[in-house]
Amino acid sequence: MNKTAVVLGGTGLVGSALLELLVHSPAFSNVRCISRRAPHLDHPKLTHCHADFEQLENYAEAFQGDCLFSCLGTTRKQAGSLAAQRRVDVDYQLRAAQIAAQQGVPHYLLVSAMGANADSLSAYMQMKGELEDAVIALNFASTSIFQPSLLTGARDQRRWAESLSAPLMEAACHLPGLKNYRPISGTQLAQAMLERSLENTQGLKRYRLGECFPKSE
Repeated sequence: MNKTAVVLGGTGLVGSALLELLVHSPAFSNVRCISRRAPHLDHPKLTHCHADFEQLENYAEAFQGDCLFSCLGTTRKQAGSLAAQRRVDVDYQLRAAQIAAQQGVPHYLLVSAMGANADSLSAYMQMKGELEDAVIALNFASTSIFQPSLLTGARDQRRWAESLSAPLMEAACHLPGLKNYRPISGTQLAQAMLERSLENTQGLKRYRLGECFPKSE
């Protein structure tokens, strides 16, 4: 196989793990990371597009490929305000998806969140739901949306709420009926995304909770 992968947010928790998996996958001969910062990974298959996200239209050719993995995301604290968070979590990702659709990318894969709903009372879940609805309307040949539970792993900026809640959730998930709600690492989610990108799926598919884990788990 001679596929090209485009990764948005390749310096984050899931995106960086995904880059590592993609460059070692025989299915992909080219991997392109579109980000503000250069990824830590160095590999012959990997190229970096240093992009100004306020002017993504200027990098339209960089979006050409077989799969667009959208792993971009931030928190209100990191962004500085709810409006700034929305700029990253909704506006940038939607514009990237629109450009990818215009470039004829057949498969769009999005990291969303458990509980994403445009009608949610939670601002975060509302943003995630709005983005899901908007990218679905772009009618990619294949749209894969991942709605994991709590994401764990080493981040450049530590999130204390996640660090404190992860052990509690892990313990609670040993109770009957709660296994699918267990935390998932960025590497596990990245592996599941890679697996799904190699499947011959068409139309919309949402992967919820336990479906976000690699098939081997």
